[in-house]
Amino acid sequence: MMRSLYSAISGLKNHQTMMDVIGNNIANVNTTGFKKSRVTFATALSQSLKGASAPDTASPALFGGTNPMQVGLGATLGSIDQIMTSGSAQTTGNPTDMMINGDNGFFVLNNAGQTVYSRAGAFTLDGNGNLVDPASGALVQGQAFSDDTTPASWTAPVTTSNVVIKIGDTAYGNTGSDGTLASYSIDQSGVITGVYTDSTTGVSTTHKIAQIAVANFSNASGLENLGGSFYRETNNSGTATVGAAGTNGTGTITTGSVEMSNVDLSQEMTSMIVAQRGFQANSRVITVSDSLLQELIDLKRQ
Repeated sequence: MMRSLYSAISGLKNHQTMMDVIGNNIANVNTTGFKKSRVTFATALSQSLKGASAPDTASPALFGGTNPMQVGLGATLGSIDQIMTSGSAQTTGNPTDMMINGDNGFFVLNNAGQTVYSRAGAFTLDGNGNLVDPASGALVQGQAFSDDTTPASWTAPVTTSNVVIKIGDTAYGNTGSDGTLASYSIDQSGVITGVYTDSTTGVSTTHKIAQIAVANFSNASGLENLGGSFYRETNNSGTATVGAAGTNGTGTITTGSVEMSNVDLSQEMTSMIVAQRGFQANSRVITVSDSLLQELIDLKRQ
């Protein structure tokens, strides 16, 4: 009976954790770039009452083999896994909003000197023209173009810098430009092309400004969630492979859209029912075990 009590307690704790994860998923159902998590349970170590025995090898055999006798001691928390599948696209029309198509790829940002990764591409420009995450001010990373013919170099080790798009300024990192930056566009490989207009002649020319950096990991589920829609490398995520969008197995970039959460509310509500019933069943085991213990105590009174 004492074993049943502690087994049921382990079940209660696990289902509480399951509810915590489900609650976090539902809370972030509208969080840009959020990746849901799931809980898996595992059996605890069993107590062996009797070991297995081998069958008689004589011919004819006098007895057969017997299986081990074991009593389970409850359940343990197996894992809490991040499900890194892509969410649906939400069109915003904002030219600095971006999403990575497919399951693979992360934007690279510099957050107060720390390199972090994110799927949330709701970016904006700050007062200096830096492309940033508006919530934290983290700087989006990429590579500036020195001219229009030399492509960005993504040969390891990759060196990235802040992406700057400064309207009204001369071309950033582009010595051959003329005029001032009037507008820009971002293609599916993350190349930012600016339109520069000469105020004297009115002639407009285009020049490449920079290219957005996209990172990929051999095990994206192994990334550590830092909050703020940011992740960082861990020992089990693998080292980031940084390059252009559409390379190294990463998806291409769509502008004017952001990636929504991959949380499925119908699935989460169903999981909530399962967690609730599992919690109730384990609670009932505790109640029945308590009743049996009470019967033992009452024997003294009879």
